[in-house]
Amino acid sequence: GVGMPGVAYKAKVLPVRVLGKCGGYLSDIADAVVWASGGTVAGIPANTNPAEIINMSLGGGGACASTYQDAINGAISRGTTVVVAAGNQAADAVNYSPASCRNVITVGATGIGGRIASYSNYGSNVALAAPGGDPDSSAGISQGYVWSTGNEGATVAGRDILVGMVGTSMAAPHVAGIVALMQSASVGADRGALSPGQVRQLLVDSARPFPIAPPADRPIGAGLADAAGAVQLALGNPLPEPPIPGLQNGVLSSGLGGAAAQSFAYQ
Repeated sequence: GVGMPGVAYKAKVLPVRVLGKCGGYLSDIADAVVWASGGTVAGIPANTNPAEIINMSLGGGGACASTYQDAINGAISRGTTVVVAAGNQAADAVNYSPASCRNVITVGATGIGGRIASYSNYGSNVALAAPGGDPDSSAGISQGYVWSTGNEGATVAGRDILVGMVGTSMAAPHVAGIVALMQSASVGADRGALSPGQVRQLLVDSARPFPIAPPADRPIGAGLADAAGAVQLALGNPLPEPPIPGLQNGVLSSGLGGAAAQSFAYQ
């Protein structure tokens, strides 16, 4: 009853730290992708509980390096879906990685009302979009940011806090959470686990049209991620009727390294 529930709040999380205060090496990230998906990393004990979904709210400049791509290909071959942030440079995601890697689900960001976030990367390799936040003068702090749990400690653990952040780093885990719901639904209905290719296709097929279309030169995929629609397709059911315009509850305010903007401590 305290804090924020996630998209798939009953899912189990396998946290793998790949970056420190001063960044990290691409090789560390690649090793983590291999290990998290059940692959072998020399000198590291085997992962006995491989992840079904990997979320990568991180990235950097340049096209996808072979080190990245090989690790991702291995994860995909083991049945792990890889979701990545498109990036926050308001540029074509093809020039950033892992957003430009093949076989990943690259996620762009929307802000309040479903408009493309001002910072979101875009391009033909972006699969779909999700809330990433985009505060502006017309929206208050609570509406413009994506809120989540955090900690105020700088060097050791401190009090738990609520943190408002913006970025495609916030959008990608919305989609990763939806994938967790999809897998749970499919397995629970005795349809078996979905392959990464099936996951991507169902996410695209179930995406909701943008309430405010992005500019033609800044495409951010098939539409807004729709959890209810994606789960129904995972169950083998038809898509539900779309919301009636003007009656929906609105779209959540929309990281590659999203910056914390505001925080509140709670006990």
